[in-house]
Amino acid sequence: MKSRFSAADLARTGLFAALILICTHLSIPLPSGVPLTLQTFAVALGGFLLGPVYGTLAAAVYLLLGAAGLPVFSGFTGGIGRFVGPTGGFLLGFLLLAWGCGLGKKRPLPIRFLPGLAGLLLCHLLGALWYARVADLAFTASAAAVSLPFLPKDIASLALALVFARLLEKRGILKKP
Repeated sequence: MKSRFSAADLARTGLFAALILICTHLSIPLPSGVPLTLQTFAVALGGFLLGPVYGTLAAAVYLLLGAAGLPVFSGFTGGIGRFVGPTGGFLLGFLLLAWGCGLGKKRPLPIRFLPGLAGLLLCHLLGALWYARVADLAFTASAAAVSLPFLPKDIASLALALVFARLLEKRGILKKP
């Protein structure tokens, strides 16, 4: 019986979980408690290159490592408590972002961006709703504090991840054997 997960697929998934971790630590802390990072770029790139299943799995591996207490989250923190804190919604939203980007994998380039954008918007919606609950704020105040300021950077990160994914695909990098 053939396994659905090949060693090469699992290696690529691990590579992207590590890339998310690295891009997380390239971080600028902000007063809101939601830091400026390159996580969005790494999660989107994983989705665009690996597809919805393995891209989401890479994000899930990253989240599970953090939940287990490894210092993979911004500020070299970890633990299950991060999921109930102010950034918990954004962390869980990475799964939606990766899935959305992965759904565009087989589509033509202009259309490929749209499922990723939908995933990004869902990630921001979940993050802002979560932050509103944790900070006891109205949704509009929460979105103004932790989502809207980051949205232009995240949309640019999404576009850059798609361009980078296309370049890697054209060069045959990370291509299945």
